[in-house]
Amino acid sequence: MSTLLGVDVGGTFTDFLLWEDGAFRIHKRPSTPDDPARAVLEGLDELGASPDLVIHGSTVATNAVLERRGARTALVTTEGFRDLLTIGRQTRPAIYDLEPETPAPLVAPDLLFEFTGRLAPDGTVETAPAPGEAAELLRAAEAAGAEAVAVSLLHAYANPALEATFAAAGTPLFLSLSTEVSPEYREVERTATTALNAYVGPVMSRYLARLADGLRARGASGLQVVQSDGGAAEVGRASRFPVATLLSGPSAGVQGALAVARDAGFERIITFDMGGTSTDVALCDGAVPTRADVVVAGFPARTPVVDVHTVGAGGGSIARLDAGGALRVGPESAGANPGPACYGTGEAFTVTDAQAVLGRLAGGGLLGGRMALDATRAVRAATPLLDAFEDGRAAAHAVLAVATANMERALRVVSVQRGHDPREFTLVAFGGAGPLQACALAEALDIPRILIPVLPGVLCALGAARSDRTATRARSVLVPLDEASFPAITAALEAAAAEVRAVLPGAETLVSTALDLRYRGQSYEIAVPVLADALGDAAEAFHAAHEQRFAHADRAAVVEVVNVRAVARIPGATLLPLPAFGPGGAPPAAVVPVEFAAGRLDTAVYSRETLAPGDRIHGPAIVTQLDATTLIEPGWGATVDAAGNLLLERTR
Repeated sequence: MSTLLGVDVGGTFTDFLLWEDGAFRIHKRPSTPDDPARAVLEGLDELGASPDLVIHGSTVATNAVLERRGARTALVTTEGFRDLLTIGRQTRPAIYDLEPETPAPLVAPDLLFEFTGRLAPDGTVETAPAPGEAAELLRAAEAAGAEAVAVSLLHAYANPALEATFAAAGTPLFLSLSTEVSPEYREVERTATTALNAYVGPVMSRYLARLADGLRARGASGLQVVQSDGGAAEVGRASRFPVATLLSGPSAGVQGALAVARDAGFERIITFDMGGTSTDVALCDGAVPTRADVVVAGFPARTPVVDVHTVGAGGGSIARLDAGGALRVGPESAGANPGPACYGTGEAFTVTDAQAVLGRLAGGGLLGGRMALDATRAVRAATPLLDAFEDGRAAAHAVLAVATANMERALRVVSVQRGHDPREFTLVAFGGAGPLQACALAEALDIPRILIPVLPGVLCALGAARSDRTATRARSVLVPLDEASFPAITAALEAAAAEVRAVLPGAETLVSTALDLRYRGQSYEIAVPVLADALGDAAEAFHAAHEQRFAHADRAAVVEVVNVRAVARIPGATLLPLPAFGPGGAPPAAVVPVEFAAGRLDTAVYSRETLAPGDRIHGPAIVTQLDATTLIEPGWGATVDAAGNLLLERTR
């Protein structure tokens, strides 16, 4: 691949990393929330490139769910199960909330349809459907104004025959079958995933078709989309199964962060991706963490995802006083339009405005000086907060303290609450705003070191460009893990492996398999890697994994196989961009006054392009570059490593 473009669309900026014959270029431009494709295509025009392949981290599916602007969706269930999504699991995410509010189902009551065909738990046909019933229901859904239809029939994971009648009937609507989207047991989760796939399907399909047309018109010959598991899929598969892209952008960031950290010699990291709208964090203990489900805006989906925790705290998070006079920061964001007040168009006071008021953006603007900053406008935007604070500077300090507390809680979720000591990890800070907040966050959690990558502001685009192509398949089997079941388990593993290999054929394709295992009576599983010809080792591997995660194991208990899993993988590019090092030892470009907790301090400002390996910087200091600004607080120092990364450590 001679020309490769990684793209990440964020809430405020769209990021580009272009790899051309071993050299790279980066670019950032404001996002266009009304049509994300426009920012991608305009950015490509500004780069003046025609890449052979574009790998795109997308937020289209996520935003369609968050903003409730997906397709009008119909749901077909087995007779008697029309209210499955409304009833759900009766879980209470906030157990002490006396008046919990659950989001309204994605499917309106008048678009719920029932199918008379019924399967027994073993997959045999218990009740045959009426002739032509599937076609009749599809016509009824279309007549009711549906754009998409989700079909999730009882026990269909054991036999896809009844759902296949809907595909055979043909329809102009977007059709989402549970046997294709999530062929796993648990009716609620399978149905919810299938409905969610249908809900975002038309939106994603139209977006990708429009983007692909625009890229072809500009000479770009290929397009892939990052999935929630960190791998990429071609346009056709991403359009058909958009539910697999719900964590597209954040997963690419974790992949890129771990690659950079490994190159720098760190295997145990906590990723801290702070953008304009949200902050995404993950703990990588030698590998990218994954799980088999995700919840977006209260809607569960059973799909492989990188284990990322997200909070609504970003550079554009809006600060306000609530009815009781308490300061709140986020989750509402100024986004790309109108943006923070200091960008010259917004009116609300945001986290970025707080940084500007305190002088931490060094006054030189953003995007290499292309975007000027208006600190005076930011000070005016703080006026609504002055009922609680004596001046704009005090308000700015308080806003940053609240934002840091919000992000600290997120980091504790993925570390302390899961039995990990954050002091044993390195914080990898990236995103446009991450390097500004990194020192404060590390202080709060007593993290000893921070790694700022060479290109922190476009690291998600780098992760996208490096993405492997992946295809995943899961099948429920529900049998005990014993020798009598080995033939059935082996057959299921081989069938799943054959399915994913058919999606990604080729000599370079690598296929891995795993079993979802549990003790009999448990309601959760642990995925254990396994080979079809080594099932005898799976039980002990499960006991060890259970003991590591939950501090106990019962080797006398019966172990059950819930699902078999297979993942096909075609390795992506291994590029790691290296900077064009400066002469090194250069004096600061300027010294500016910056407000810290200890007061106003003279702060050296360095241009990252002038730094070379071995250079040391003592805080307080600011390091500027096109894609991000790094703040080195008092009591911290930075060293430029051999790859050009900034390694921050405490000096006191």
